[in-house]
Amino acid sequence: MPKPFLPCRLAVAAPSLAAVATPSLPHRRNNENLPGSGTDLSLSEHPPLEHRELAREAVRKSLVLLKNGKVNEGPVLPLPKKTESILVAGSHGHNLGYQCGTTIFEAIEATVDPSTNIVFSKNPDASFLEQNNFSYAIVVVREPPYAETFGDNLNLTVPEPGLDLIRNVCATVKCVVIMISGRPLVVEPVIDKIDAFVAAWLPGSEGRGVADVLFGDYGFTGKLPRTWFKSVEQLPMNFGDAHYDPLFPLGFGISTSPVNA
Repeated sequence: MPKPFLPCRLAVAAPSLAAVATPSLPHRRNNENLPGSGTDLSLSEHPPLEHRELAREAVRKSLVLLKNGKVNEGPVLPLPKKTESILVAGSHGHNLGYQCGTTIFEAIEATVDPSTNIVFSKNPDASFLEQNNFSYAIVVVREPPYAETFGDNLNLTVPEPGLDLIRNVCATVKCVVIMISGRPLVVEPVIDKIDAFVAAWLPGSEGRGVADVLFGDYGFTGKLPRTWFKSVEQLPMNFGDAHYDPLFPLGFGISTSPVNA
């Protein structure tokens, strides 16, 4: 349930709970209506494995690789599974509440070689980065959950400390930035500092779909379904406009091959 809906949900739940606790709502009605819905929909059962696999496939096919290596440098992705130490940074990197399932950190942990050390930090400072000799960093930045008008935003910026986090980490460690959002956000001020940039959209519960392509079990195949602008001052921007000058054009996406292909 998106966070903005929670107050409305609780507004209905509170009187209902109060009614259940009093004779005003017979227990027979409660037993007939409330448990029945959940039972009929099998909400109490574990999701079928084939459904989870389909969701995982949808995640890896929807990811769009927008940058893979700085100018005059080789590609960064796919990442090696066996290395000394990996940093996963950013609040969305390991937050069950945002993904409601396997987090990106957990997916990476399940994918890499057992000898690889994985460290999570929401917002590592410069001294932490200098003290640790990370092979590379995976920085996960995101939009907060929203629905309908709660998502209206005239700035379309990455919420703090997103851009500062990118600047700090990518200045010290080779970094892959993963953007979790339902739309393009302004990243042009930091794009040159990023080694690899992935638009992951809203991957939901199957975080392992992200790790599948980061580490080369599958290749990147996704393409942008809309133009990724440089700044909001360019909006509205449409493909074919006379002054069409996006950060990444409609349909753009870098393809990679599986490591074992």
